[in-house]
Amino acid sequence: MEDRRAALPAELVDHNALVGPYPFRRLPDPTPERLVADLERLGIARAWVGHVPSIYYRDVAAGNDELLRWLAPHRSRLLPVPAVNPAYAGWEREIERARAEGCPAVRTYPAHYGFDAAGAEMKALAARCADLDLQLVLTVRIEDGRQRHRLDVAGDLLGADVRAAVRAHRGLRLVVTNADRGFVEEVHFGSTPGEAARLHWDISWLWGPPDDQLAALYRTVGRDRFVFGTHFPFRLPEAALTKLALAG
Repeated sequence: MEDRRAALPAELVDHNALVGPYPFRRLPDPTPERLVADLERLGIARAWVGHVPSIYYRDVAAGNDELLRWLAPHRSRLLPVPAVNPAYAGWEREIERARAEGCPAVRTYPAHYGFDAAGAEMKALAARCADLDLQLVLTVRIEDGRQRHRLDVAGDLLGADVRAAVRAHRGLRLVVTNADRGFVEEVHFGSTPGEAARLHWDISWLWGPPDDQLAALYRTVGRDRFVFGTHFPFRLPEAALTKLALAG
């Protein structure tokens, strides 16, 4: 890995990190302290950080309280990305708080929160994100379907869900995490150039060699459509770094 360090950008930002316990299996030390240690060890400058338990809360306010408290000692490196559930009363307070806290983005989970990605809730959230200059992070899946607990029944996002979200407001900027190659191609080539320009994809669910999915997508979709993401603590950050280096 050290031999390939020169192939990496000078300043890496992890756009897809999470902290906190997962209800369906034990994660190895999913704490801000371990994340900071990994960033330092691997030469990653900063991370956008969400909160795992908030994925499963209806009212995410308490989860956002915890996330902000946990990250407070590490704000120079860990940027909070709070959750917003537009199907729950009072969600506007959480997005306003994210803006006041200087967060770069917010996360939402239509399949877990039970709202239609093409419906009124997403349109309202998209409009508010655009007004406040916050990016919106959507997650295709949390866990590989083959590993899921039988009680983990929320479905994956569909390509149509992401296309509906990016069309919900012309000022919305989306970061989509944990998408595989087929998903990226389906959405990108089914979008207008203007819509595709407001979409970024993290690399955590894309294969490197021998399939070289990331390198292939650099050529067909465009390198500038992709951001670095590790899906910490569900995946090892070294995997994303190696893919990035090998993709050139």
